Amino acid sequence: MLKDTYTPPQTWHLAGQYFQFKEKAIFYRDEGQGPLLLCIHGFPTSSWDWQYLWPVLTQHFRVLAPDMLGFGFSDKPARHVYSIHEQADLHEALLAQLGLSEGHLLAHDYGDTVAQELLARHETRKQTARDGFEIQSLVLLNGGIFPEMHRPRRVQKLLEGPFGFLLSALFTEKRFQKGFCEVFGPESLPSMRELQDFWDIITYQNGHRLGHRLIRYMADRRQHRDRWVNALVATQVPRMLINGPEDPVSGLHAAERYQQLIPSPQVVLLAGIGHYPQTEAPDAVWEAFRAFHQLA
Repeated sequence: MLKDTYTPPQTWHLAGQYFQFKEKAIFYRDEGQGPLLLCIHGFPTSSWDWQYLWPVLTQHFRVLAPDMLGFGFSDKPARHVYSIHEQADLHEALLAQLGLSEGHLLAHDYGDTVAQELLARHETRKQTARDGFEIQSLVLLNGGIFPEMHRPRRVQKLLEGPFGFLLSALFTEKRFQKGFCEVFGPESLPSMRELQDFWDIITYQNGHRLGHRLIRYMADRRQHRDRWVNALVATQVPRMLINGPEDPVSGLHAAERYQQLIPSPQVVLLAGIGHYPQTEAPDAVWEAFRAFHQLA
């Protein structure tokens, strides 16, 4: 069982390293040998989301997992205007610095949207015969890949509103725990240890005060919906969705939309699982991912 192995955030942090992006320190993990697998985390968490899958992923891939700007152990500038496009730039900058020209993607939530922008750039380069990072496959976990199907929680709507800065200022661990648990499956709720560790990472450099700034991704999704959905529909890159259908934000309704729009869709539904499949059911995620990649 993959959940038998637990890596505390402090250990995760010590095992990583940093690179500079626009004069900001960006944390990332880089481990394993083989084809590259770029893991892109979601909101409001970090690369630590991949900790249960890390031991098996690194047996088969060179796994690269950054914390995006404003997240995890990366810098969290308080007055920054955050955007999906800039987060895609960040990933491309890291890949370029490491001399990596091709690889596979595994993304979740906010990271799905970043992956869609990377895919859109990939598709444009294909059409114009320009060089750049070659995406070899894409696996998406629960996320708002279709804005029309996204069902944001009340806290997300409030953060996006004119008084979102007040909610960020008043955001507490108790409120975080309540909201976080609401998007998990009823039988796969996070443990108190997990909740504490998620919170500790979010509050690093006062990240819990940035919600109203990071939430701009919802507007980005609406504005660039056609670009990002069309890339996912039109691409010849092999792709799959692994979905926790109990997720009230992007669960079964989002998976059904994926099946409607994506040609020859590959979808794996994890019964009873919510918004965080990689935390709730890492063994099931690994089995689906392993089968997709035809790994022994």
